Amino acid sequence: MLDIVINTGPLIALAAATGNLNWLPSLYGRIVIPYEVLQEIEAGGPRNLEIIALRAIERQVLIGGQSTQIDAAMLRELDLGESSVISSALIHAIDTVAIDEKAGRRLARIRGLKVTGSIGILLKAKRHNIIPNLGECIARMRAHGIWISEELIQEALNRANES
Repeated sequence: MLDIVINTGPLIALAAATGNLNWLPSLYGRIVIPYEVLQEIEAGGPRNLEIIALRAIERQVLIGGQSTQIDAAMLRELDLGESSVISSALIHAIDTVAIDEKAGRRLARIRGLKVTGSIGILLKAKRHNIIPNLGECIARMRAHGIWISEELIQEALNRANES
């Protein structure tokens, strides 16, 4: 089963889309949430949906207990969360990361990592019959203020045979 390191944005989006992250371990062998990502989530406050969802699976994921060693050059281009995701993937020899932001995705690919995002993970969940309707998940994400381009929505719905 594929291992993955996940950034803050996809965790927030997936929690908004489905209401919880209990299903995530059925798609991935090892799920790494770096310490810096956890700090970003906790900074949002205890009422955040993603905190509730994260607590539901935290026994099944590797959550970094200490700061990740991050290349200073990477921090000049990316925020701390994205930088820690890429660094953690390289440290733990995990070749797939979940990052939604364009700059982070680009730099992850430059570093030789495979990249997915919240929509890619939801498509995988749909293929595995974990979610019944991608369109409803996307609508919930948008209702929580998560921006997704119309082009990406249409492409995802087409790939999920929901267009």
